[in-house]
Amino acid sequence: MTVLEETTGEQTAEPSEPTDARGRVAELHEIRAQALAGPSEKATQAQHAKGKLTARERIELLLDPGSFQEVEQLRRHRASGFGLEAKKPFTDGVITGWGTVEGRTVFVYAHDFRIFGGALGEAHATKIHKIMDMAIAAGAPLVSLNDGAGARIQEGVSALAGYGGIFQRNTKASGVIPQISVMLGPCAGGAAYSPALTDFVFMVRETSQMFITGPDVVKAVTGEEITQNGLGGADVHAETSGVCHFAYDDEETCIAEVRYLLSMLPQNNRENPPRAEAGDPADRRGDVLLDLVPADGNRPYDMTKVIEEIVDDGDYLEVHERWARNIICALARLDGQVVGIVANQPQSLAGVLDIEASEKAARFVQMCDAFNIPIVTLLDVPGFLPGVDQEHGGIIRHGAKLLYAYCNATVPRISLILRKAYGGAYIVMDSQSIGADLTYAWPTNEIAVMGAEGAANVIFRRQIAGAEDPDAMRARMVKEYKSELMHPYYAAERGLVDDVIDPAETREILIRSLAMLQSKHADLPSRKHGNPPQ
Repeated sequence: MTVLEETTGEQTAEPSEPTDARGRVAELHEIRAQALAGPSEKATQAQHAKGKLTARERIELLLDPGSFQEVEQLRRHRASGFGLEAKKPFTDGVITGWGTVEGRTVFVYAHDFRIFGGALGEAHATKIHKIMDMAIAAGAPLVSLNDGAGARIQEGVSALAGYGGIFQRNTKASGVIPQISVMLGPCAGGAAYSPALTDFVFMVRETSQMFITGPDVVKAVTGEEITQNGLGGADVHAETSGVCHFAYDDEETCIAEVRYLLSMLPQNNRENPPRAEAGDPADRRGDVLLDLVPADGNRPYDMTKVIEEIVDDGDYLEVHERWARNIICALARLDGQVVGIVANQPQSLAGVLDIEASEKAARFVQMCDAFNIPIVTLLDVPGFLPGVDQEHGGIIRHGAKLLYAYCNATVPRISLILRKAYGGAYIVMDSQSIGADLTYAWPTNEIAVMGAEGAANVIFRRQIAGAEDPDAMRARMVKEYKSELMHPYYAAERGLVDDVIDPAETREILIRSLAMLQSKHADLPSRKHGNPPQ
């Protein structure tokens, strides 16, 4: 029986055995054609009918044309029992290899749902382990295109052990090379932990889901009825759980955005992000900023408009855009240099810090620090969100995650206070006291322990209570507190702010400061690792 007959199970006329190199090469091309085609046209049509691309179509979208080099294309499983011995397709349901994105090497593995539903078996896992090891050794990003039905039940514990090897390598690669998980189909059970260990998770609406226990198990245990998308769809993870960083309507847009993200990340933790030619003048004034941010601290505004005005060509990539909207985390460029931006969003919860915002910003700061991306922090924060739910939910513990992340970061760090900066939230948001390299403020800044009204009620409560006109007395005391302790130059006079700047000059000053800090070198104390708050 020929190799092709053994793979497909089809009986053909007995061919003559190749006797020379040309015959062997012809046989090789025949086998490769079978591997490239996949199991059948019917399986491909079924994949397309679900609104999904095949694994190879996805790889073609991700990588530069003609750059993909496949690894172990002819790998097949060695399992037997439950009918497996009669079905041994090439690739074993996962395509692995490397190629380039904008000319830079990227490693990739893609589940082929047409083969065993993309389920992971021993050979399948071994291929993934190999490509992960290659990515780590080569110091290049790893992208996983996930569309699999979990562990291959017919292979038992061997399949489960395969996941353990993936998790171990995800952890080994963490902070060493960028890891991106693209969810393009189901991801259930323990398989969901691999994306959770990576730096970024992309999902496609309607066709991708992630959950530890599916709707049937949930119903059996709790009695709750819910759909797959309702339990673990893209919108759920983008808005509620925070598992998903980016969610899109179709695979083409999703994969295009993966390419864009890769263009802003370094190859590994020993390199800097790629610099781009900047068509936006470094000294461009931003006079519009004078009107974007109201001087009245009680009036909201959209911080994204401030970011657009400052960064190159108004272009930025927001991470976790729909989760914890009271804080913004984004990658952008200033004079061609990639920066990470952390900013309070006054349009949502007045820009306060809460549990989710603290977690979101902390992980983003850690990612930037791991991959040599300078951090610019834009402050307009009235404090931490008060409430029983927040306190019982561990706002102290979660807020400390952001504090720890900033204190531990050795990349260049610049903070800019636009307006309010009150209490512990001001300290946590990369104040000078926790190691910011440079701290600037606009003339509209208000840096204080708390707002003037609250402070006056505490400090002058007896005078207010004993006054003939308490409201007039309160207003006078608020004005006095503001003039004494909250004027725009109070912190600058005490060296807590390096300079008070014209908002229109913000872009130029940030670019100059980043250029100076390019050669910054900071060492942490020798240790195995820290013990960050959980």
